[in-house]
Amino acid sequence: MDKKSIIGIVLTSLIFVGFAVYTSHQQKEYQQKLQEYNAYVAQQAQQEAELQATVDAATAQQAERGESVSDAEREQLLTVARYGATLAESRGGEAQLVTLENDYLKVDFSSMGGQIIGAELKEYTRYAPKDERNEPVKMFDPETAKFDMSFFVKNGTNNVKVNTAEYNFEVLPVEKSDSLQRLTMRLPVGEGAYYVYEYTLYNESAPSRDYMVDFKVRLENMAPLMAKQSSIGIDWSNRSYQNERGFKNENMYTTIAYRLPGDSSIEELGMSEESKSDEVSSSVNWVAFKQQFFSSVFIAPDCVTYANMEFETAKPGSGYIKDFSAEMAVAYDPEVKGYDFSFYFGPNKYAVLKKITDENGDKIALERLIPLGWGIFGWVNRWFVIPVFDFLRQFIPSFGIIILILALLVRLIIFPLTYKSYLSTAKIRVIQPEIAALNEKYPRQEDAMKKQQATMELYKKAGINPMGGCLPMLIQMPILIAMFRFFPASIELRGQSFLWADDLSSYDSVLNLPFNIPFYGDHVSLFCLLMAIALFVFSYINYNQSSASQPQMAGMKFMMVYMMPLMMIFWFNDYSSGLNYYYFLSSLLSMAQTFLIRTMVDDNKVHAMIQANAKKNTQGKKSRFQQRYEELMRQQEELQKQQAKGKRK
Repeated sequence: MDKKSIIGIVLTSLIFVGFAVYTSHQQKEYQQKLQEYNAYVAQQAQQEAELQATVDAATAQQAERGESVSDAEREQLLTVARYGATLAESRGGEAQLVTLENDYLKVDFSSMGGQIIGAELKEYTRYAPKDERNEPVKMFDPETAKFDMSFFVKNGTNNVKVNTAEYNFEVLPVEKSDSLQRLTMRLPVGEGAYYVYEYTLYNESAPSRDYMVDFKVRLENMAPLMAKQSSIGIDWSNRSYQNERGFKNENMYTTIAYRLPGDSSIEELGMSEESKSDEVSSSVNWVAFKQQFFSSVFIAPDCVTYANMEFETAKPGSGYIKDFSAEMAVAYDPEVKGYDFSFYFGPNKYAVLKKITDENGDKIALERLIPLGWGIFGWVNRWFVIPVFDFLRQFIPSFGIIILILALLVRLIIFPLTYKSYLSTAKIRVIQPEIAALNEKYPRQEDAMKKQQATMELYKKAGINPMGGCLPMLIQMPILIAMFRFFPASIELRGQSFLWADDLSSYDSVLNLPFNIPFYGDHVSLFCLLMAIALFVFSYINYNQSSASQPQMAGMKFMMVYMMPLMMIFWFNDYSSGLNYYYFLSSLLSMAQTFLIRTMVDDNKVHAMIQANAKKNTQGKKSRFQQRYEELMRQQEELQKQQAKGKRK
């Protein structure tokens, strides 16, 4: 047995042993958790049986005295025995509704559970035809809103699990001042002991406060009543409305996002047309129920200890997008007096989210909820596109004009490179006779290396950079991709009309089809069609120009000229009309730029320039790159000769 076989057997054995140990450890953990769960269930069952026995004994004594006990009275006795007299009084009853609002946000509260059951954004409206767009955006359906905190308290010898959503909180008078409104609700748990919710909405017009609701939980005299436990559970869920025109496009950007402490980026569950879940066993700084343009965010500055998150996608046409839920927990010990949380109910607007910080003034990366792209694409959006948009908005009310100016700026920025690219292409076109002569001089396949080497030498003498034609595309590609991410995520475009498009953040429909075309949709987007036509014309012009100077381009005609524009029609029919409009302008401006450069470049002058470069570079010293390239060509040619000799033998 050789050395390699022995190493392979040893590694395989180690992997097998490691897997067996890991599996055994996982199985032990599972069995331990299962035993703990079964013990808890058995304990609860025993406690319930004891309560039933106690109530049965009490009702039997009343019956002996000739006193009748109704079912309602019996149930009340069970409730008191199960939860204690104080908590029993807070179960049930009619909920009291309270509303707080500022210039931006209206928040509805219910005393049942002491929770937020509605959040309405005053500055934004749900999508509707232009003349009917007057219904404010509501962050979630009140019927599905749930915020429940769970913990255990002592009741005699038993421990009682308290789910706050099941109790009717006492509502204290709202405190109001010029800068804020504060609502306090409390749940009596025992004599002088309260579980307190304190909500604060701010009146000051500041981006970091406009859509925030501070949420403080206070445990007043609760320590003696609290059972032994290491955490308090949090269960947060709701159902989001469909607020945009297209279900498919809005659903694509609707998901659950969260941030790990200290990270400058965020994590997401991703898009799904059905359901999706994720479990994070480490600390989490915040959890967001994120829609395309709006988010509901639960922020825990001191972090929750874990988060189990899940969403289910609603059916198209139901008026909803997703059902969200997040199960979390915060650490507890008898020294804990409360928790400081907050909610954000507002737009996914970069200028707002980037200003929201924690109590120490550190950013918490909420602006990452806006999918501006990773790496260079995100940089282009953050440091170029957004600042330009924000600046132009101060002077120009029409976003159609702003997009036109943005497209012009991009063209101006890359114009020098585009000019050099065209000049490089023109040089290649002018020296086509010399390239044809090289093809005749080296017709055999065995001479391919010599022909390539001679071509590179010709390029060097003529001052041609073979990669020069690619530079504008390399520069423009990050911008095009950045725009692809920016327009569908830009809330600034939402509800903005231009020409026939009534909402630049959604698709424009000039014809609604009575049927659905697979991969296309049930409508016709005119901006998408114009974009595809402009792309076809530009590709056709560009192909004719490139193929004349680069014969190897001939085989790409179908893909470049016909296939790509056709694919764009299917891909972009549901996309933002603002994005299609920008791509349409980009193609038009590219064509205009090409025609302009053609008038600036004379082939005779280019030929004279090439001759001058050839004389200058004839005695020029070869660059290290060219020396290495020629050496590589020589080695490959030698290798081919050796292979040819081997075949002849």
